[in-house]
Amino acid sequence: MTLHATLHRAWAADLTPGQLYDLLRLRTDVFVVEQKCPYPELDGRDLEPGTRHFWLADDEGRVLATLRLLEDRAGEFRIGRVCTAADARGNGLSGRLMAAVVAEVGSAPSVLDAQVTVKDFYARYGYVEQGEEFVEDGIPHITMRRPA
Repeated sequence: MTLHATLHRAWAADLTPGQLYDLLRLRTDVFVVEQKCPYPELDGRDLEPGTRHFWLADDEGRVLATLRLLEDRAGEFRIGRVCTAADARGNGLSGRLMAAVVAEVGSAPSVLDAQVTVKDFYARYGYVEQGEEFVEDGIPHITMRRPA
């Protein structure tokens, strides 16, 4: 069964309070509750002027998947907080988000810290492993970079 979901993109300043709440709720449900990682989800970067949020919502407006694009430093972007609701997985939603954000970034360099179990997913979008694996919040990660 194919899940119908509409792609949304908004600069931080253009998010409504309800949209921001829904994005944060999904991220908390996945990273804090499901993955049992009590970490500072509210890191101060969601509302930075250069931050862009991407998400997919169903016809009722429920956020099914999301990611965040940061301007990490001049000319380089950082992708993070990529997640999909448990009951919406297996429908290619994270792939749609990644395709959208890679198109947004274009030829600029970008970086992300991938959970090791999904590094092959990011490799499909041109990201290559950089450095050694590290543990963050009890989960093995690897930095991955997509060069300019």
